[in-house]
Amino acid sequence: MAMVFPIASDTGIGEAAVTAVFGYAVVFVGLVILMALISAVGAFFKAKDRKAAAAAAAAKAENTVPAEASSAAPLAPGSAGHVKLFDVPDKEAAMVMAVVAHKMQKPLNELRFISIKEVKNDEI
Repeated sequence: MAMVFPIASDTGIGEAAVTAVFGYAVVFVGLVILMALISAVGAFFKAKDRKAAAAAAAAKAENTVPAEASSAAPLAPGSAGHVKLFDVPDKEAAMVMAVVAHKMQKPLNELRFISIKEVKNDEI
C-alpha cells in the first residue's frame, strides 16, 4: 500500500489559509506560554532575593552592638548607652536630654542619645 502525500499544488487557497492560521496560532500560544514561564521564574527569584536581603538586614541589625558598649562596664538598668559630647558641659547635656524627653512625652530611659554638639553662630 502506497501512501499518497498531498503536493502543495494540490491544496486549495482555503486549505492553505487554515493551515497557516493554525500554524501561527501554535507559535503564538507557545510564545505566550514561554513568556508566562519566564515571568513566573523571574518573580520567584526576585521574591527569594528580597527574603534573603531582609533576613540579612535583620541579622545585621540584631548582631550590631556598639563597640564601646561591648567593651565597657555593663550599663545601668534603663540606660541607653553612652553619649558623645562635643563642646557641651554635662549639666547642659542633661538639660537638653530632659527637654527633648519632655517635648516627646517619653521617659528619658526610652530615648537613645548618640551625641550632643553645640552649634556655633558661624556654623549656621
